[in-house]
Amino acid sequence: MPLHQVRYKTLRTTQFYIKMKQYLELCQRIVDEGVWVENKRTGTKCLTVINADLEYDVANNKFPLITTRKSFYKAAIAELLGYLRGYDSAAQFRDIGCMTWNANANENKAWLENPHRRGEDDMGRVYGVQGRSWQRPDGSHLDQLKKVIDNLSKGIDDRGEIVTFYNPGEFELGCLRPCMHTHTFSLLGDTLYLTSYQRSCDVPLGLNFNQIQCFVLLALVAQITGHKPGKAYHKIANAHIYENQLELMRDVQLKREPFASPELKINPNIKSLEDIETWVTKDDFEVVGYQCHDAIKYPFSV
Repeated sequence: MPLHQVRYKTLRTTQFYIKMKQYLELCQRIVDEGVWVENKRTGTKCLTVINADLEYDVANNKFPLITTRKSFYKAAIAELLGYLRGYDSAAQFRDIGCMTWNANANENKAWLENPHRRGEDDMGRVYGVQGRSWQRPDGSHLDQLKKVIDNLSKGIDDRGEIVTFYNPGEFELGCLRPCMHTHTFSLLGDTLYLTSYQRSCDVPLGLNFNQIQCFVLLALVAQITGHKPGKAYHKIANAHIYENQLELMRDVQLKREPFASPELKINPNIKSLEDIETWVTKDDFEVVGYQCHDAIKYPFSV
């Protein structure tokens, strides 16, 4: 192999390795520098750091699926599809292959006692409900996502192509405040970028879902609006590891070497927001070249 090809191959391998390492570096930083914080909602202490910046190379299809433990990407994509459709029930999420809302909808003590809860599986006005049906003062509703898709499809970036789930005026109407709460799309020429903001992140469990969703959201919106995807930037304010997760993270996952990033294939027939709303499923997404270590069962704090 010619020397320039060897150098190119080495550079590409190093880049893959660096992208996979950013997750582990954040985990190690929390272990080394984190401060213990009491969590009133869950009753479990968190080892916590403030401010983390991650980025995902969507342009070159370096899918940020965790390799130091087995990760199940389809549930994360199913959850994103539920958000994009504006789902408000754990039953709706279960129907599309995502079980993550069962506990928050049905086992969260504060929500079970909330008079606004409408019965079993109700999530209230959280996440996608806000993104697709933000209530205006006059009682009408704004579809934030549709506005963004319509603009981007016309090549318009008004510097406000933003979808936010964060509505303090309606926190009491939902089972959980949004963790990853705001997504800003930016268009430069024919390349689309995404900046996603997260107030709170359960790093061993939640971040695996969150970074998949940042990547897929940019890739999917770029595809249906006719643009090339660039990078997705993921900004986390409070990153933490729960006390009952620390030993597994420190003594098991952080001892493992990461593998190279896999790639994600998206059904090219997905061409519109209506497609996402009506027929797209988690099976329209396929990961290629995924190599990983054994699964780790981290505890989940409700």
